[in-house]
Amino acid sequence: MSDEPDVHENERQVVEKIHESRGRIERELSKAIVGQKEAIEQLLISLFAGGHCLITGAPGLAKTLLVRTIAQIFHLRFQRIQFTPDLMPADITGTEILEEVGDGRRKMQFVKGPIFAQVILADEINRTPPKTQAALLEAMQEHQVTAAGARYPLEEPFFVLATQNPIEMEGTYPLPEAQLDRFMFNVVVDYLPEDDEVAVVKRTTSRRAQAIEPLFDGPDVLAFHDVVRRVPIAEDLVRRAVRLAAASRPGPRAPAFVNNWVSFGAGPRAAQSLVLGAKARALLSGRYHVAPEDLLALAHPTLRHRILLGYRAEADGIAVDGVVDRLIEHVKGTRD
Repeated sequence: MSDEPDVHENERQVVEKIHESRGRIERELSKAIVGQKEAIEQLLISLFAGGHCLITGAPGLAKTLLVRTIAQIFHLRFQRIQFTPDLMPADITGTEILEEVGDGRRKMQFVKGPIFAQVILADEINRTPPKTQAALLEAMQEHQVTAAGARYPLEEPFFVLATQNPIEMEGTYPLPEAQLDRFMFNVVVDYLPEDDEVAVVKRTTSRRAQAIEPLFDGPDVLAFHDVVRRVPIAEDLVRRAVRLAAASRPGPRAPAFVNNWVSFGAGPRAAQSLVLGAKARALLSGRYHVAPEDLLALAHPTLRHRILLGYRAEADGIAVDGVVDRLIEHVKGTRD
């Protein structure tokens, strides 16, 4: 890695640790996970950048195992919450109970819910009604929980990694746009190629899973977050990220295909997530600067959950990733 005059020695050590750790992380993950390299990279980028992640895929594709394994590698306290139709907000955040304190006196005591961990797996988040989904909103944005007028901070670092089933499946409640926008990425986990699926079946039916070795701790992750934000990025790349998000919004200045197919586009948080993710990707690739390919690699996971398609897109057989492809080409064609 080339020398950078504005990088302090301790920052340089963290940068080198991030780059060198990628191979070690992949080796540990390979003990439990086969394939899914693109999904793994996007999850790691979100963790290094300090963002929450939505993981979309059909049941049985090892989404839960992937999140649990990453939590073990980063040595963070892990809690899984299974979202069901009857789950209540208090089941997530916690509740107040009346407790004996001696001398016949009683007082209200707050009992913390499962949200008080460092890595939260919100499993099948779209299996529960919007009221309960919204219970995550304050925790994801403010890293705190409010109960009976009191605020309870969550331990840092704090991540929500939520899995959801495809919305076409029965018994699902689509996440509201405000909730979706809190997720840095929407990572798609798809079915494996045949050779990888054969490897999964052989591994899971022949021996016990190997133990995962923790590689980091909470202070390491917080140091990663700080260094990622210090990575320089050229203004023209920031402008490209802003234009990509802005071009997805229907209106007089939008491309024709957006006005035809899109009902609701990405807000400013999309450009923020794209730039921050590009910085983390650069460090994981061994660079202390952002390149155009970093933005391109993260455009789909950043935008696919922030663009709401209209009925014309469905009638024309257009998927959201197809719209993102068109947006990328449009922004390339309108560069200064």
